[in-house]
Amino acid sequence: MAGRIEDYALIGDMQTAALVCRDGTVDWLCLPRFDSHAIFAGLLGTEEHGFWRIGPAHAPDAQPPAATRRGYRGDSLILESEWDTGRGTVRVTDFMPPRDGAPQLIRIVEGVSGRVPMRSALRMRFSYGRVVPWVHRHEGRTVAVAGPDSVWFDTSAETYGQSLTTYSDFTVAPGDRIAFTLSWQPSHKEPPPLPEPEQSLEATEDFWREWVEHCTYHGPYREAVIRSLITLKALTYAPTGGIVAAPTTSLPEDIGGVRNWDYRYTWLRDAAITLSSLLRTGYREEARAWREWLLRAVAGDPENLQIMYGIAGERELGEAELDWLPGYENSAPVRVGNGAAHQLQLDVYGEVTEALHLAHMTGLARNDYASLLQVKLITYLEKHWTEPDEGIWEVRGPRRHFVHSKVMAWVAVDRTIKLIESGDVDGPLERWKQLRDDIHRDVCEKGYDKERNTFTQSYGSKELDASLLLIPQMGFLPPDDKRVIGTIEAIQRELSTSDGFILRYPTEGSDEGVDGLPGDEGAFLACSFWMADDLAMIGRVDEARRLFERLLALRNDLGLLAEEWDPVRQRQVGNFPQAFSHVPLIDTALRLTASGAYGG
Repeated sequence: MAGRIEDYALIGDMQTAALVCRDGTVDWLCLPRFDSHAIFAGLLGTEEHGFWRIGPAHAPDAQPPAATRRGYRGDSLILESEWDTGRGTVRVTDFMPPRDGAPQLIRIVEGVSGRVPMRSALRMRFSYGRVVPWVHRHEGRTVAVAGPDSVWFDTSAETYGQSLTTYSDFTVAPGDRIAFTLSWQPSHKEPPPLPEPEQSLEATEDFWREWVEHCTYHGPYREAVIRSLITLKALTYAPTGGIVAAPTTSLPEDIGGVRNWDYRYTWLRDAAITLSSLLRTGYREEARAWREWLLRAVAGDPENLQIMYGIAGERELGEAELDWLPGYENSAPVRVGNGAAHQLQLDVYGEVTEALHLAHMTGLARNDYASLLQVKLITYLEKHWTEPDEGIWEVRGPRRHFVHSKVMAWVAVDRTIKLIESGDVDGPLERWKQLRDDIHRDVCEKGYDKERNTFTQSYGSKELDASLLLIPQMGFLPPDDKRVIGTIEAIQRELSTSDGFILRYPTEGSDEGVDGLPGDEGAFLACSFWMADDLAMIGRVDEARRLFERLLALRNDLGLLAEEWDPVRQRQVGNFPQAFSHVPLIDTALRLTASGAYGG
């Protein structure tokens, strides 16, 4: 069975990513892209669906031993796992070099002390565990082929095949270094070049060291901020600048339930807030690349803005279920693609416009088409902001007039007015100022419950929604407005879990709730960070700092966060690692530092 979600480490090459468990098993890897078919899908099934384990040899009927300790090498994405055994200590170094050709997963086994018997067990299963490839030898190398894909396996260790699995049994002593490399190549092409593991390791370490040096944040909890930034960089598809929400699909929000979605795509919302965090910490090149991706993705049809696209800007992300996979801890169905791509979510216009505005304010070189796009988006929004939509949480129930969507429509108009006032673009300034006032008045009249002194999830509803915490952060109302304070306190009362973290909105257990789905979910980590932000903004800085530090304690031993925290099972749930959790971690650290929460 796959490990707990927090048992996994992330390695990647900015085009795809692998998850490595504490016992040295790679249970998830899609090649050659984030959204390609997995060749290791054990994460969503069993070992029969593909895995690669390297670790100390153990009895066939025994559990593989977990590493005694593990960590990333400095500020990098190079994973080092060490096992202390009765016969000595061994280290396995796992990484994926930033790509200069064929994608590679490299694993280097190093003897530290004693003589440790080791085993590599490699079971490749293409097409999400469904297809057993043809594995054979070619000029001294092992290659697995199925349809358009081939994966080449190179090592100096002796290998043998058994039960449709490639094994290698060997012993390492101090100073021994034995490398294993998987390289993907289209099956109709010539074999990829022979790998050079040691040179690749050095180049990978250099890449990450140089990238981290550009970070401009030097405040408290810099280690947590840096690890989050590295994670966000790892989720960026280097060829296009698109940013995936997470490198996984169908890790459940409700273990054993149906809330399982494919996050290997670029949500405009997630990518826009990721961009804002990168800009605030000095990473302008990533911002420029994302802006170029955005312009290509929406080119020709900006009025029909999708909420998400493929990592190269693809529009069709048809959703399907993989019925041969039982799902993570039997959480079915396993889904690929995402049917929410064509939902109407009006808040996206606000997030995209806010990101473009921030890029403009931080000195990113002007792009005339980006400014023109912003005007076109508002022209569309002017006609459609009064419509109900599916909202930020992509509900699969009926459309509603979600308050957060209206607030973000206001943000889109407000930021575009500022662009016009700067002289960088022409637009109907006075008309849009009136539009801004109209949206503001509409929200305050229809989305606010005077009796309870709180904004509500949607017009006329009684439910609360954690997205309302963004009202002061977006500048819709000042933090000291009594309606803002009332909303913060209402969310604390009604959407807090027993351990003080924040739910997105009420769910209805076995019945279908506002989102059209049965089951419950955990505390949404982004919302909990938003609460810390708001508490700092209204002067409750000590309370904000305590909440922030409790959230940091939820990270796994490598500093990684999934989408949610299950307060009952006391474990991480949802796709992993999640950009939408790491972005607000960065933002809250910056806000608390600016608020003086850590003194001078």
